[in-house]
This record gives sequence, C-alpha cells and structure tokens, in this order.
Amino acid sequence: MTQHVELFYDFRSPYSYLAFTQLRQMDVTIALKPMQILKVMDRVGNVPTTITCAPKGRYARVDLARWAQRYGVTLNPSDMKANDGDAMARAVLAAATPDQAAEVTLALYRAIWSKGETLANSDAILAALAGQGIDTTEIARRIDDPAAIAQLEANTDEAVDRGVFGSPTVFVGDAMFFGNDRMDFVREELARQEAAV
Repeated sequence: MTQHVELFYDFRSPYSYLAFTQLRQMDVTIALKPMQILKVMDRVGNVPTTITCAPKGRYARVDLARWAQRYGVTLNPSDMKANDGDAMARAVLAAATPDQAAEVTLALYRAIWSKGETLANSDAILAALAGQGIDTTEIARRIDDPAAIAQLEANTDEAVDRGVFGSPTVFVGDAMFFGNDRMDFVREELARQEAAV
C-alpha cells in the first residue's frame, strides 16, 4: 500500500526544493500544500533569520550548496525578491491533477533555484511551465482566480493551525518534521507506520 505524506512549502525556500526532490524518490503520495511562509512566520512569532542575520545567511548559502551536492541538484538561484512566490503557489493549486501539480512544483523550483530564471508574474510563470512542456490551459484559466487565492490563504491558515513555523514541513499522519535535513526521520516514521498496519 502506498503511503501518504503532506508537504507544506513555499517557493522562496531552497530547502523546500531539496526536500521535494527527496520525497519524490520515496514510494509515497505527496499532498502538496503551498503556503505563504512569511505570513505563517509572522503569525506564529518566527522570523526569517537567514535574511535578518547576515552571518547565518552566509552560512546558509554554504550549507545549501553542501545539501545540493549531496542530492545532485544544480543550484543557480534567481533573485528571490523579484519572483512572485504567491503566483507560483497558485499555479500549483490551479493544476488540473495532482500529478500535474507535482510537475508544476518541480518545474518552478528548477526554474528559480537551478536555472536562475526570474518569474515575476503569472505570465512569466505560465511561459516557464509551457517551456517545460506542461499544458498550461487549465492553469492559465485558474492561476489568478479568487478560488486559487482563497485556497492559498486556506493552506496558510491550516499550516498555522497545525503548528508549522517554517518551510519545508512534512507531515506523516500527525507526526511533523521540519527541514530538508529531516528526511531520514520521515523515512523512519513511514516504516514505523507501515509496520504497525
């Protein structure tokens, strides 16, 4: 039986990109829950210290490169301040199927963190997806729709309600795991739950 995990993530987080690449290699279905991490952090009293603390920011860049090398992921980041993270999240929510949502997530992460592309608005996002061979018909129709905006807000509310404070956060049932470096614990929890069945 295929197991199930939930991934709360924000495209502004390179560690979420790394975590997603690892989750994709597990025999699990992934419920994708894009959220607005800065709103989550504000509401729970967390701060983005890699941005506010220069030494931590410098360390994070080195640390990120180490993880990317370990996972075989190319890093060539674009300017995160120029990207529209909310519109990227809405592109995922506007996907026609869960499989397409996963394709959209990977394509957008690769665009902004591996290829150095700036995706500053919905048109740029749709062009990047089309350039990766993704059918954007449904996504283009729904990316700026009030329903997609409301779903993103609902995911953000759910994240706060469930105790999320950063991105990525993975849930295996009620067990919560924060950070790219917790994938071994995710695997262990999946094995524990499978053994308990």
